[in-house]
Amino acid sequence: MGKRIKILYTIPNFDTAGSGKVVYDLVKGLNRSIFEPEICCFHSKGKFYREIEKLNLKIHLFPFATPYRPFITLPFRVLKIRRFFKKNRFDIIHSWHWSSDFTEPLGARLAGIPFVYTKKAMGWGNKAWIWRSKLSTKIIAINSDMMSQFFKTMTHKTVQMPLGVDTEDYKPGLERDLSLSKLQLNQDDFIIVSVANLVAVKGIEILIKAVNELNDAAVKVLIIGSDDNEYGEMLKSTYQSDSIEFLGKKEDVRPYLALADVFVIPTKDEGRKEGMPIAPLEAMASGRIVLGSRISGIKDILAPFENCLFEPSNTRKLSEKIKLIKGMSISEREALANAMRAHVLQNLSIEKCITDHEDLYKTLVEPKKALNQSK
Repeated sequence: MGKRIKILYTIPNFDTAGSGKVVYDLVKGLNRSIFEPEICCFHSKGKFYREIEKLNLKIHLFPFATPYRPFITLPFRVLKIRRFFKKNRFDIIHSWHWSSDFTEPLGARLAGIPFVYTKKAMGWGNKAWIWRSKLSTKIIAINSDMMSQFFKTMTHKTVQMPLGVDTEDYKPGLERDLSLSKLQLNQDDFIIVSVANLVAVKGIEILIKAVNELNDAAVKVLIIGSDDNEYGEMLKSTYQSDSIEFLGKKEDVRPYLALADVFVIPTKDEGRKEGMPIAPLEAMASGRIVLGSRISGIKDILAPFENCLFEPSNTRKLSEKIKLIKGMSISEREALANAMRAHVLQNLSIEKCITDHEDLYKTLVEPKKALNQSK
């Protein structure tokens, strides 16, 4: 077996799953006969870090990015990053840093190592993003709006590559009755589930208002996600009712997805916008119907299901969509849910995500190998 392609994945921390889970799935699934992945983060804190350790690969604790100030010492700190990259002889550096920092790609450029970064959110508020992009060898955009809004002058180095979900972890089959006995629900209820960390941009109040407009006692809403913050407390104090249950954060959301007649992601088109939410992918993979607001990322996920998108923050439109799904026959709902899972299997699975990344990595090292062989 020839030399494997040594890839360093950089990410600030594993305090929560989030992007860390995507890195986990990607690293776990790489073909180890071809690739040799390693991980670098700032510290070993966080519950999910213990899961990363179980992958049985080398983990570096090192400041792979550095503050710009004081400017007088910045070159020395960048050279320290460069020495770390060079010393470990990485073939590729793939950054999952959320920041617009350009010291990391500069260190990689000085070390002569191809640098890739994944653009994860819809923020582009300063010129540092331009420098980060110019210094990168390749950029991965996870939705179509990024391509048109951020990278239209860098199409030669940017590839659109959506995230993926594990369709074996998330699949139909869990019994609907699994959690009914623990919740105030009946077998005939029409159950809406939404999974999100409760922050204002998630628009959970839009969903609740839309349900209230229905004035249908059979419609019940389960809100799952960390709610011990100002926004969460506001929601619970303002909208608590027999039809709305706030269940808090759950380590495993699959039993609750199994209860859902429909999954709703009502994110607003304002504030800090995410690039591609994973929760609706998990719901679709689980054989659930998903309704989502027409914003970046979500509209890509639901592209084949135009009728399942609604105008952001429009409670009336969302209410109409919920009523439409509720009015379907069982066979119509099953057909739509099956079509959504099939879409995920074909286009948004973790297997496809891994294959796409592997193909990209190969294009970055093969030209270098060809050059070395010609010398």
